Amino acid sequence: MVPAEVKGWNWGAFVFNIWWGIGNKTYLPLLCLVPLFNIVWIFVCGFKGNEWAWKSNDYPDVASFKRVQATWNRAGLVSFIVSVAAIILYLIFFAAILASLPDYF
Repeated sequence: MVPAEVKGWNWGAFVFNIWWGIGNKTYLPLLCLVPLFNIVWIFVCGFKGNEWAWKSNDYPDVASFKRVQATWNRAGLVSFIVSVAAIILYLIFFAAILASLPDYF
């Protein structure tokens, strides 16, 4: 049985799905290696990750589980924010280069 406090979104499972799954001894995130299926499965990992981790490990209590997953959550969220920022900067850079090209058409 999974406690209600354990359920919820897990940024670590969403961003680092394969490594998070191996680290938490739950191997369903390895399905993220399947092309096209992984687009949906990363969201499933984010939503169900805490439940899978709780079921596959022997945590003495919810507090210790939350401490472990808090590290994964912080790392996942920071990585997600950095990735989104990098994509936005890339798009701005690309748009600036295109805008600076002379019009030949």
